[in-house]
Amino acid sequence: MRTKIFISLFDMEIGGVERSLINMLESFNYEKYEVDVFICHHSGDLLHLIPPEVHVLPEVPAYTVFRKSVKQCMKEGHFSALLIRALSKTVAGLKARRRKLKEGPGYIQMQLDLKYTTFVLPPIQKHYDLAISYAWPHDIVATKVIAAKKLAWIHTDYSELEIDNHIDLAVWNKFDAIASISDACTAAFLKTYPTLYDKVTLIENITTPDFIKKMADASLPAFEADQGAFTLVSVGRLSYVKGFDMAIQALRQLHDKGLTNIRWFVVGYGGYEAELRKLISENRLEESFLLLGKQTNPYPYIKACDVYVQPSRYEGKAVTVTEAKILGKPILITSYATASSQIEDGTEGLMCELSIEGIAAGIETMYRNSELRERFANHLLEKNFSNSYELEKLYGVI
Repeated sequence: MRTKIFISLFDMEIGGVERSLINMLESFNYEKYEVDVFICHHSGDLLHLIPPEVHVLPEVPAYTVFRKSVKQCMKEGHFSALLIRALSKTVAGLKARRRKLKEGPGYIQMQLDLKYTTFVLPPIQKHYDLAISYAWPHDIVATKVIAAKKLAWIHTDYSELEIDNHIDLAVWNKFDAIASISDACTAAFLKTYPTLYDKVTLIENITTPDFIKKMADASLPAFEADQGAFTLVSVGRLSYVKGFDMAIQALRQLHDKGLTNIRWFVVGYGGYEAELRKLISENRLEESFLLLGKQTNPYPYIKACDVYVQPSRYEGKAVTVTEAKILGKPILITSYATASSQIEDGTEGLMCELSIEGIAAGIETMYRNSELRERFANHLLEKNFSNSYELEKLYGVI
């Protein structure tokens, strides 16, 4: 009898968490483990990358409601979910105003919505040896799955999240173990939830270099037209957190200094796109700062660049930085709280000040010093970034 493992997340849209799951699934021992993946909403360009050995459970309509519009929920008859959403929005708005939250009530509304909507969701019928909540929403594994052990994953810096910590702690307490992707993430999480110390274990994002290098071999016509330009690439969702607004202004500073042959390509999509396009236009960078939109395979873009840049305001542990290292790319990363867990500063790349001026200065240093870039690249290409052994920690939870 194989050990039965259940893994859940919301969808398979393009993102670092979803790509890290694909890498993990590529590394499982399917002779010993039977893996079921429950995806709340069967959407996303990464669905087809799930290995054939994995059993993807059927979509359950009631679980798809969390990101659907009010109109769509009404059309499909999800009236309980709509009532809960309306009440959650009201309560979250009050809490956000009382706490004067910078990012508004969004995260708290999501927490309340999840907490109460799960009461009306049907349970998962099969029993498992281990149930893993790989990403939001954690409430599903906490309350709707029967398993001998339950594990949830931390992918972000919890010190930066504007959430209701009491609601969050109640969910975390229902898990036997909590996987953190880095020591820095663990420290931030335990500063917020010190009572969970005994539950947290370090399990880094699984990387499969052969898979990434194979995917990176696709051709890129967009880059072929830009031979001779100094090419920067960043990958991530278009949000305030990722710092692309600072990146645009940093590139404007570099152009003003005469470095006009620098081009910056951003692979990703998200709700901040309109603001970024406006900023690109205001800075007259339409030909130099290019939003490439949703790309199922970001690896060829990373492979083709001169420098990979991560201009984030905060991260857990950016999957894309590790992927850039696997492809031997010099890296520039802002000094957000967990950045030191991402690169060896001065050996694999440079860590710059988290500001417009800091990003511009870091890029200029890379631009003017080809020997430095070559040294970083050679060091990275000599390293082995395969870490499938991290799965032994996961097996150990069972």
